[in-house]
Amino acid sequence: MDALAALLEGPRARGAFVLRSVLSPPWSLRIQDESPLTLVAMVRGSAWVLTTGGEQRRIAAGDVAVFRGPRPYTVADDPGTEPQILINPGQVTTTMDGEVLCETMSLGVRQWGNDPDGETVMVTGSYEYAGAVSRRLLRALPVMLVVPRGRSDDRLLDLLTDETVKELPAQGVVLDRLLDLLLIATLRTWFSGAEAPPWYHAYGDPLVGKALRLLQHNPAHAWTVAALAQEVGASRAALARRFTELVGEPPMAFLTEWRLDLAADLLQGTEDTVEAIARKVGYGSAFALSTAFKRHFGVSPREHRSAGVVTEVPSAG
Repeated sequence: MDALAALLEGPRARGAFVLRSVLSPPWSLRIQDESPLTLVAMVRGSAWVLTTGGEQRRIAAGDVAVFRGPRPYTVADDPGTEPQILINPGQVTTTMDGEVLCETMSLGVRQWGNDPDGETVMVTGSYEYAGAVSRRLLRALPVMLVVPRGRSDDRLLDLLTDETVKELPAQGVVLDRLLDLLLIATLRTWFSGAEAPPWYHAYGDPLVGKALRLLQHNPAHAWTVAALAQEVGASRAALARRFTELVGEPPMAFLTEWRLDLAADLLQGTEDTVEAIARKVGYGSAFALSTAFKRHFGVSPREHRSAGVVTEVPSAG
């Protein structure tokens, strides 16, 4: 399995929130739903996205944007429009004063907005649960990415748009799978571009690419830089220097994060014991994994498994 396949096999929407929004200006939505991953596809018109970090970006018809939670962001007709509506956890929609708007602004089956003939139409799909998206994938993504029209898959976008407003048997399952497909297609396109994380492009290097595959495919092995260098046929110093240059961090730092990301996924995606997971990802005991896990994520493995939520995940790019 290649590096991208290993990441993109993760998304498995389960009861995802999918909604078609129809809006006329002025409008501004403050998204603070804490979803681990959200996809916004512009069907008609355009919108501005403002992130917590101050980034502003316009998305136009045919563009697909992906947002990595849980930090809030704003989607509006214009950067100067003040937020009017809050999208809260559980997709509860309120005014800025707390008045619930879910029914007030309903336009039919999975349709919502302030004008049924609005000039802006967008489809939003949110992964509600942390277990639906691997932490490894989240860590590889920036807070926001946009795949412009012409590079995104219009067929999948059109299909998801059409299916969103239908109410047929097993419709929720159909929407889950279409959302997965559109997300995977969008991310595959994004990873092929220059903005992908350094380690992904490093796979093309004959020395570092081989080292990355060894680390990612065999995380339980007792790796050292010397052992890794011997496997790839390079000196310890040459491998460490080249790896750090292309990936952005030393081999053992990359391996530690990879092991802990794998552990985080296994904790929420399996019923394996912490001891069993520790050995699968290269730690000698549950205690050793728990110590490293809490130092890295701020919670213990058991707390992570029980919570089932995504805490802030730093980007690897």
